[in-house]
Amino acid sequence: MTARRTTARATPSTASLDALLGLLHWNEQGLIPTVVQDATSKRVLTLCYLTREALERSLREGKVYVFRRSQNRLMLKGETSGHIQLIREVQVDCEGKSLLILVKQHVAGCHAGYFSCYYRQLSRRGTMRTIERRVFDPNAVYTSTKH
Repeated sequence: MTARRTTARATPSTASLDALLGLLHWNEQGLIPTVVQDATSKRVLTLCYLTREALERSLREGKVYVFRRSQNRLMLKGETSGHIQLIREVQVDCEGKSLLILVKQHVAGCHAGYFSCYYRQLSRRGTMRTIERRVFDPNAVYTSTKH
């Protein structure tokens, strides 16, 4: 199956935004799962959820906004750390049930200090091992905030 591609612009036209929104199927909570991938390395950075408002704002500003389910609020990815994600491309899966956003990642995409949230790997023996180096110290970045 091939994903439908939509190139994101900082200020999409109303017609192109309406066309994209018309393709999408939101879940019962009004969310759509979204994979965020680094446009250069192709490394998957995270899986997050977007509301319609988060998607519209992301496309309008060219930066990824997500819906933090744990805090029940919209937030700019990297709003605390400054490690923002600039949108390069948006793709829609064949059924309109998920998105893939390719980004230019500033510093790191993971609040634990790694470039990707997928920095751990299950070995054949069933043990977990870290496969990336930390690129920043989360204790220095998130001094008094929950992440």
